[in-house]
Amino acid sequence: MLGMQRCRRWLSRFRADQTGAALVEMTLIVPLMLTLAAGVFEFSNIIKTKLLIEAGVRDGARYIARCNRGSNQATCEAAGTNIAVTGGSGTARVSGWTTADVTISYTSIAITTDPDTGLQNYRSAGTAVRTVSVQASYDYAGTGLWAYLGFDALTLTAAHEERVLGN
Repeated sequence: MLGMQRCRRWLSRFRADQTGAALVEMTLIVPLMLTLAAGVFEFSNIIKTKLLIEAGVRDGARYIARCNRGSNQATCEAAGTNIAVTGGSGTARVSGWTTADVTISYTSIAITTDPDTGLQNYRSAGTAVRTVSVQASYDYAGTGLWAYLGFDALTLTAAHEERVLGN
């Protein structure tokens, strides 16, 4: 009985003592908070990279669609691809993104008229409209948290289509 009373006193004294409680709480919370902060950083980096690639693809398609075809189409495509990747600055918008990651294709769309309304799908004097499509892909390397968490490699893609002006 005497041993039981001592044990109770010792336990009640231990329960009332708050020394070290903050240390225990910090050891439980800090890893979670660091992982959360690193995840926010990684996710924002992914979004930023995706937006830069989309802006590049859009700029490149716009340039190619408006380039003077009287010269050389290959020259227009090379310049448009360069604009997509570098923005004309000479350095890549995204580290590791190259002109080899950008593809260009053309489509000819027939102009049709809706029999009920008489409206055309495109306004043009010709019988077809030519569009240019610029696509890009980028293998995201990131800061390493993505792979550390066990996710597969992430490939960011973007595409943009513009109506070609002129011939």
